[in-house]
Amino acid sequence: MIKLSKMLAVTVAVAMTATLSSCRKDLCYNHFRTASVALSWEHEWERDYGMAHATTWDAAFHGREYGDLRPTLPEGVTMITYSSEANPRETFMSNAGQDINLGEPGEHSLLFYNNDTEYIVFSDMASLTEARASTTSRSRSTLAYITSLYPEVRSSNPPDILYAAYTDELPAIGLHESTPMPVKMQPLVYTYVIRYEFEHGLNNVALARGALAGMAESVYLRTGVTSEESAIILYDCDKTAYGCEALVRSFGVPGFPDEYYGRAPMARADRPYTLNLEVRLTNGKIIEFNYDIADQIEKQPRGGVIRITGIRIEDEESAITPGSAFDVTVDDWGEHEDIDLPVGVKK
Repeated sequence: MIKLSKMLAVTVAVAMTATLSSCRKDLCYNHFRTASVALSWEHEWERDYGMAHATTWDAAFHGREYGDLRPTLPEGVTMITYSSEANPRETFMSNAGQDINLGEPGEHSLLFYNNDTEYIVFSDMASLTEARASTTSRSRSTLAYITSLYPEVRSSNPPDILYAAYTDELPAIGLHESTPMPVKMQPLVYTYVIRYEFEHGLNNVALARGALAGMAESVYLRTGVTSEESAIILYDCDKTAYGCEALVRSFGVPGFPDEYYGRAPMARADRPYTLNLEVRLTNGKIIEFNYDIADQIEKQPRGGVIRITGIRIEDEESAITPGSAFDVTVDDWGEHEDIDLPVGVKK
């Protein structure tokens, strides 16, 4: 009997050892694969399609260095895991990255984008191919000419700085293993330096603002391709020694494949591109200028420098009627601004 008990004890001990040293799927609470995501950032404010701004930049002329226009590093990042066996899952991380759990084995695709935005609206995020970013709406009552050229086109705020990355080539990771995963975040929003250069009458300008019409309304996060729909981007201007200036962010031109996302660029479609300048004079009068800038946009589909020269405000337009007085401030500028979401989009 004693001998039998010893054999039973040995058998139980062996069974317990085997159970503790292996991982059963129904009992293991850490049955995962881990990737150490390391984020790097491509700080570009424009893409070169023939203008060579980076090599010919004149800091004295522009009043800043080329690198001063590079976007800043975002604060946080959202990663969405798409799987054929489960609903999309969000993971939040710092701008440096972190260790992530990829879950059960199977096909996975990962989409990354920065989440510290104010005027960006993300939509259709449950669908990897349809996930896109657009901007909030903004209206202005004094754009009769622009709106006549672009009927039924939404006007919007400039988009926030936006980066994204996508990968469907995940490294082979075994259960309970971890592997490095470098991810390069690339910009989907670019900057136009818009210069309104005055020839005469700048001293009579009290306030200025503008509009850039014909730019893409949204961008697809997976491919970096802009939507076919266009928008009118509204913005304020600063007075300078030469005239007025604005740094305007945009998704770029509509329907444009991005070679930096693995697609070759194609010829620009025959679309109108219009630049507006609206000034309020010291006598209270509002004057509007509109310019066809298709020739400048053609080689600058994603960021660059747009120049308008020879702007004149004649003295008779700036004359003040005797006995009248004006106190021109931003409050009476007449801005009609609505921060709304695009139609059919949920924030």
